[in-house]
Amino acid sequence: MADRSTAAVDDAAGGKDPVSDAEGNGGADEASENPSPPELHSGHKLAGRYRLEECLTRLDGFSSWRAVDEKLRRAVGVHVLPAEHPRARPVLAAARSSALLGDPRFVQVLDAVEEEQLVYVVHEWLPDATELSTLLATGQPLEPHDAYQLVSQISQAVAAAHREGLAHLALTPASVLRTSSGQYRIRGLAILAALRGLSSDHPQRDDTEAIGALLYAGLTGRWPYEDDAYGLSGLPKQVGLIAPDQVRAGVHRGLSELAMRALVNDGATPSRLEPPCTTPEELAEAVAAMPRIRPPETHYSLPPRGGRTTYQQGSYARPGANGPGGRPGIGAQAAAAPPALPGRTGKAVKWSVSGLLIAALALGSWQLADTLMNQGTSSDDSGQTQGNDDPGGKDGKPIAIEKVKDFDPPTPGNGEENPERTGNAIDGDAGTFWQTQWYTSAKFGNLKPGVGLILDLGKVQRVGSVDVKAIGDTKLQAMAAPKSASAMPTSLDGFTRIASGNGTDVTLRPKKAVMTRYVLVWLTELPQNNGEFRGKISDIKVKD
Repeated sequence: MADRSTAAVDDAAGGKDPVSDAEGNGGADEASENPSPPELHSGHKLAGRYRLEECLTRLDGFSSWRAVDEKLRRAVGVHVLPAEHPRARPVLAAARSSALLGDPRFVQVLDAVEEEQLVYVVHEWLPDATELSTLLATGQPLEPHDAYQLVSQISQAVAAAHREGLAHLALTPASVLRTSSGQYRIRGLAILAALRGLSSDHPQRDDTEAIGALLYAGLTGRWPYEDDAYGLSGLPKQVGLIAPDQVRAGVHRGLSELAMRALVNDGATPSRLEPPCTTPEELAEAVAAMPRIRPPETHYSLPPRGGRTTYQQGSYARPGANGPGGRPGIGAQAAAAPPALPGRTGKAVKWSVSGLLIAALALGSWQLADTLMNQGTSSDDSGQTQGNDDPGGKDGKPIAIEKVKDFDPPTPGNGEENPERTGNAIDGDAGTFWQTQWYTSAKFGNLKPGVGLILDLGKVQRVGSVDVKAIGDTKLQAMAAPKSASAMPTSLDGFTRIASGNGTDVTLRPKKAVMTRYVLVWLTELPQNNGEFRGKISDIKVKD
């Protein structure tokens, strides 16, 4: 097992690239025997497509780069090795195995190629993600909910990889990313271990202990070994491994014990006689058995029981409003009431106020009626309902979506818009989402008119509305295939626009319900985030 107390310069998917660590089976002694890194420079193109932009790591015979895929106009990361490098074949094999897994919880391998005496691996670049090491560098631990999400998501993902025969073996705070939506992504599955020459006789146990170390660091802001690593201070010398709730006050007890069950693999934890977790699957099951930790809520202070409200305590409190002992007194309240206006003056004022009230009510009623009559009539040049406007119709019943497919007709063969994530748009979980590729402008870099998702309803049904939740202000259209369509259309000509709108929570409602089996949610303009343009859809519901 690799020594997890040693820091590493980690691979890249959104910031830096984690690929260097001169430890493990292939270390500094091997570096002198490896071929020199290929003579590459900024602007160099691989396969006439991947333009290298910035070198992030150059070590031990390989280099890692931030690059641009000029074909799809998106940022990518690239690891490059000479073809004769002793780790070139293992890296190539690891990259291809990782790509076959296709689990969106891992940073995806996009290409793995050997050509022109070079081996290179191309992977996703996530500019909206932050390394766990960066999050912990402030010295502040994660909130209990965040720590719970970390161990839950990472253990489930690594367990899924092990079921397919893949181990990570290089899980560190630098190889875990948190996206802007709060999802954790893992980079370098199998590839980092191959680049570093790491192997293990007990891969499941090693990955489980690594997840335990991540949870420990998240709970305490310290690395659970004596040596400092990843920008974190280690534990005091000669103390040994102590539970997180003994290192820092206020640590969640259940998560503290969970970290120890993953780290102490030779017996019971120090605090409870719970069995150790020796595999990611066991750890994931232990997390699932815990009471769920909910995100923090905003709390509002209420006045103490029997006490006075802020209104009574402030400048609006009236003298004499309280009786003996500070309790409200009936006589005091009556005394505080203002005197009535005398005689005809009082009556005149009352009639004037009544008249004004009647006029205001009449004006308000007219405005309300006008709003209701005009609501839902706003339309574009094709007469389709815009944005969140509701024609006032009763919400229909949800229609089950049997299948969802990404739709990118300008690209031969389609399948270029993250097809492995399309299920996130219809799973009912607001924390997951499908996203488009990265583009240089809101109009898809002028490469195409749009991209989208085709919803297969299983049979021809009545569609009265399509509710879309987007992340970022997105311009959308709902389109429908003809009732007679016998198969899912493969071109935009196979659909007719039925509604359009823009925003983040959009109801696309046609002026008249349509009969169709296939509905296309079509994105025509993308929101900008951190200098890139990318569409994200977290939920879609079709109603009759």
